Amino acid sequence: MGSFYVKIFKPLMDFFFALTMLVLTLPIWLMVSVFLFVSYHGGSFLFFQQRPGQYEKTFTLVKFKTMRDLKDKDGNLLSDTERLTKVGKIVRKFSLDEIPQLINVLKGDMSFIGPRPLLMSYLPYYDSVERTRHNVKPGITGLAQISGRNLLYWDKRLEKDIEYVNRISLKTDLVILFKTVIKVIKREDVEVDPYSKMVDFITYKKMQGK
Repeated sequence: MGSFYVKIFKPLMDFFFALTMLVLTLPIWLMVSVFLFVSYHGGSFLFFQQRPGQYEKTFTLVKFKTMRDLKDKDGNLLSDTERLTKVGKIVRKFSLDEIPQLINVLKGDMSFIGPRPLLMSYLPYYDSVERTRHNVKPGITGLAQISGRNLLYWDKRLEKDIEYVNRISLKTDLVILFKTVIKVIKREDVEVDPYSKMVDFITYKKMQGK
C-alpha cells in the first residue's frame, strides 16, 4: 500500500471531507435528532459502542439510535426486528444512522473508506489472515459494502475486507465512494435487519469448528 497516501493524504482528505459533510448535513442531524428524541420520549437518540479500530485499538463508535433496549424475561435483548422503531426503520433505510460517524472520522478513529468496524466480541474468532482487516482504519463504507452491503455472507465479507487492505489506493477509494453513493441513492442491497437473514459471526465460526 502506498505509504504517503495511507499515512498523509488519506487522513487529511478524511478530516476535511468529514468537516465539510458535518456542516452540510447539519439540517439532517437536527431533523433526525428531533424525530428520534420524540420517538424515545425524551431519551437518548445516540448509540455508543466500543469497537476495534486500526491495529485492534478500541474506540467508541457513535451512531443514531434506531432500536429500543427491550429485553425478554431473562434480561436478554430482543431481536433487532422487535426492537427497531418505526422512525429507526426509516433512518436505517436511508443510511442516516451512519451520519454521526463523521465525528469518528474527525477524531481519526475511522476513515470514510475501510472495513466496517465489527463487534469486540468477534476478535477471538478471527484467524491470522482475517485479523489483517485491522491493519487499516475502519470505514463508514468499504469494498464489502459495495459488493453486497448488508446482504454479503461472512466469508465473502471478510474476503473483501482483506482484498481492500491489499489494494488500498486513491483510485480504489474513489471507486468505492462513487459506488456507495449510487447504492444509497438507489437503496440497493439494503436489509434493515441483516442478521435476520444472516448467521451471527460467532455462530458462523463455531459451525466451521473454529
